[in-house]
Amino acid sequence: MLLALVQVGGTLGAAHNQPARRPVDALAVGLLVLGPAAVWFGRRAPRLVCAAVVATTGLFLLAGYPYGPVYASLALALVFAVARGHRVTAWSGAGALVLADAVGRIRLDRDHWSWGTQLGVVGWVLVILAVAEVVRVRAERAASFRAAVQERRRRQAGEERLRIAQELHDVVAHHMSLINVQASVALHLADRRPENVEPALLAIKDASKEALAELRSLIDVLRDDGPAPLAPAPTLAALDDIVERSAHAGLVVSKSVEGQARALPAAVELAAYRIVQEAITNVVRHAGAHHAAVTLGYGAEVLTVRIDDDGDGGRRHADLVPGNGLRGMHERAAALGGTFSVAASPLGGLRLEAGLPVGGGG
Repeated sequence: MLLALVQVGGTLGAAHNQPARRPVDALAVGLLVLGPAAVWFGRRAPRLVCAAVVATTGLFLLAGYPYGPVYASLALALVFAVARGHRVTAWSGAGALVLADAVGRIRLDRDHWSWGTQLGVVGWVLVILAVAEVVRVRAERAASFRAAVQERRRRQAGEERLRIAQELHDVVAHHMSLINVQASVALHLADRRPENVEPALLAIKDASKEALAELRSLIDVLRDDGPAPLAPAPTLAALDDIVERSAHAGLVVSKSVEGQARALPAAVELAAYRIVQEAITNVVRHAGAHHAAVTLGYGAEVLTVRIDDDGDGGRRHADLVPGNGLRGMHERAAALGGTFSVAASPLGGLRLEAGLPVGGGG
């Protein structure tokens, strides 16, 4: 072991300049080897190792053997102990070592013992303990940093799972609602007007195909090594598809634009698209409406998304209990620092309105 060789060789060399100290003998060599041997197990049992090294070093000094690199194994043992949180053990061991050195000096040459020399030993021991404390503080900071990084990753993973769950809810609810309406229409017309069944079935086919494509894109996001999503995230340009599909479901949807239409940040366009999609889904499923109006207001700093319908929601507005859809729309707006409100519509139904900041017109 390199440390043992250093302690034994260094002490033999230092002994030539310390004629007043006790010559190095077999016992001294044994003590010089025992210290490094104990340090080998320092990471497993730091308290026990610290006590063992302090004992061997203390016996070495108490016997009056020459000073030298005998403190090397002591320094490592104290660092290991303090770094693992056993500060009392380390500081108590250091105090015992200073006491053993003082007794050894007095036994060897009482007349030449001095406080100055003894304070030099105390100083070296304090330096070792100070280094140990620095190592401990750095280790604790590193552990805290790693814990913070892991916590941040867990939080980000949780937020991502919530985002994907919200996307899945919006996609599945919208397309399944349209499919349900079209299937009901097809069943109703199967016997009376069979020539009108085919358009309903084609609408079901288109809605299910698009739903599967969006679901595959969302699932691909969950695969670290998977292929790129099959389709980009929906934008406001895709609102015409919602208008067309809603017509197949018996709901006439009109779209109007206020202000100058322009490209907006992807997060804003996705949120606006999903809000409109979820709002139309709610109208199809719950409002009993025949007409809905979607208005996009392009302001300098805010995109206003407004959906009005002529259903029966306006009469029930005061008693309306928010479901997953309304909560999801509110959360999408809030995530961008925007607003979301529900009120009675001039058309007789409900008005859903979201204000989404666009970053100065992004």
